[in-house]
Amino acid sequence: MSEIQLTINGQAIKAAEGETILETARANGIDIPTLCHQEGVTPTGACRMCLVELDGTNKLLPSCVTRAADGMVIRTDTEKLKRYRRTILELLFAERNHTCAVCVSNGHCELQSQAQAHKIDHVNFDYRNPQLIVDLSHERFGIDHNRCILCGRCVRVCDEIEGAHTRDMRNRGIATLIITDFDQSWGEASSCTNCGKCVEVCPTGALFIKGLGAGEMVKNHELVPGLVNTREVVHAKN
Repeated sequence: MSEIQLTINGQAIKAAEGETILETARANGIDIPTLCHQEGVTPTGACRMCLVELDGTNKLLPSCVTRAADGMVIRTDTEKLKRYRRTILELLFAERNHTCAVCVSNGHCELQSQAQAHKIDHVNFDYRNPQLIVDLSHERFGIDHNRCILCGRCVRVCDEIEGAHTRDMRNRGIATLIITDFDQSWGEASSCTNCGKCVEVCPTGALFIKGLGAGEMVKNHELVPGLVNTREVVHAKN
């Protein structure tokens, strides 16, 4: 695989051809925030938190799906990008109901962590305050649609890693909801293998283990990357 050279935040960096900007940045200790990105599954560029600036274009590019190219000059931490990211986070908080103090993922939530990192202490948009369901029909897990940010991680992990494709999305825009099978309750979804991978990759408290109290839902962020690496090792041996 050939090597390319690019510049990120004034730092000259070498990368393998075919890597994304996000992969290249993280491999060199440069943080780019993400919410929808999940290592081990297909990137989608859905949340737009990973937008970066590239010399030569006025467009902001999603770094998780944009391939690094030789000679690129990229900026990841400009005031413009920070302003865009704060707006994205505020819209997510306004769109649904994120009351951190009573959430099972309080203190372990990626949305909460990003809000703290971007110094968000209020929201400049009207709260929609939708009254969405909490599905507790599964014997082990629950889903609270009020806390879902529609990142799609659970959909991709269930499809690409577990191979069940129990989860999908219906509707569009702010009316979008995560569904199981043919829009059944989770407990009635015959395709679900009860593996819990969707719960582990959820960045918020939307998917959780039943019976846990506020702040007790700690996700295993290494589960999916570990499974992918193990499969690659086994495949190489065979």
